[in-house]
Amino acid sequence: MRYIAQVLDLAILGVLMESELHGYELRKRLYDVLGWRATVSFGSLYPALNRLEREGYVKAVESSSTTVADIPMTGSFSGEVAAFRAGRRGTVRGPRNKKVYGITPEGERRLGALIADPADDERTFALKLAFCRHCNPQTRIDLLVRRRDELARRLAEPRANMSGHAGGNRYVRALRDHDTETIAADIAWLDGLLVDETAPTDETEPRPDGGTKGQDR
Repeated sequence: MRYIAQVLDLAILGVLMESELHGYELRKRLYDVLGWRATVSFGSLYPALNRLEREGYVKAVESSSTTVADIPMTGSFSGEVAAFRAGRRGTVRGPRNKKVYGITPEGERRLGALIADPADDERTFALKLAFCRHCNPQTRIDLLVRRRDELARRLAEPRANMSGHAGGNRYVRALRDHDTETIAADIAWLDGLLVDETAPTDETEPRPDGGTKGQDR
């Protein structure tokens, strides 16, 4: 349960760090960012938003309302009826009961702590990486190094302990070969991110925590 809450906190706070949104937009933005990795249902999203609001990590910043067009006074009963009917057809209706959420300073600190947490897996790493631009450079480097070390360990493990265990099953061997190629490609990708992260740059921009960071590359 705690793990699920941390995943939801990462997802919600990371998206709200980018902009203020209501629940439907938040879920859609998360999918836009992470694609198939984003599997947050409305049934879990809204209770999580309520919890984060109670804990002071998010706040309600706006409530939409329905707008009704003005009805002009024509001076005649039939004219005013016609204007009323036209006004009803032209009524502009905003989204009903859509609470818009924003992140608080406490939420920003919570997001930073979650990204810096050394407990990573496939799902949390993807979320942390998506939003790590809001952290200081060392936190981003630590995140990438941890992931690279974990993948390097996995890459070495089957070679040391599983060689020959596939026997004559060529499909098992094919799966293991695919896993090896995928892990090696991910390590190379992480190496590239680390090189880019540690490359010197004169371009800086302010961070929410008051520091500076290089421009997104």
